[in-house]
Amino acid sequence: MLPLKDEYNIFAGKNIQRIEALSDGVFSIAMTILVLGLTIPFLEAVHTEGDLGLQLLSMAPKLLVYFMSFITLGLFWTGQTVQYTHITKSDRHLNWITIFYLMFIVLIPFSTVLLGEYITFKLAIGVYCFNMLLLALILYMHWQYAFKSNLVSRDIPDYERVDKAMRNRLIRVQIVYVVGALLCFISTYLSIGFILLFQLNYALPPNFRANLNKIK
Repeated sequence: MLPLKDEYNIFAGKNIQRIEALSDGVFSIAMTILVLGLTIPFLEAVHTEGDLGLQLLSMAPKLLVYFMSFITLGLFWTGQTVQYTHITKSDRHLNWITIFYLMFIVLIPFSTVLLGEYITFKLAIGVYCFNMLLLALILYMHWQYAFKSNLVSRDIPDYERVDKAMRNRLIRVQIVYVVGALLCFISTYLSIGFILLFQLNYALPPNFRANLNKIK
């Protein structure tokens, strides 16, 4: 007879719907909290339309980082959703990998506010990129564990091709955030621009990008 803790581990974490519901809730909250980092300009500093315009202009760095982080959350939510499209079973280990993934998702509003307030500081962009790098790494581990543990459906077309595509995409994401962090030694705005362009390339549909190229 197995020890009690081993018996528990056998049947724990089998319900995929529960962890998917938790993930959707955490992402929704994180996306909503992002906007709290955007504060209304102080009334004492605004007396004319020009004053209000200047105050709003001063918020441009925060708006830029907010935009980047919202897209980031959308991409990581999409990445997790795609994985669960092919993952048909779960266990306690996969659940805990997801929970650690969500822990760093919740940190995105913090790293966003930090970068928005100190956008010219290398440490701020370093913390932000490290947050994203950990997310990409954990999501890679999530897929790798599910694939090796036979939690991924074997009935999907091009089974091995799907596995390779998942891994390659997440490896590219990790490389992008490492490069983005290193670019801060030239300019933090260069880091942000590089990351944002990469994210937009993934977020915009291929046919939309093709139409843009035709216009050019």
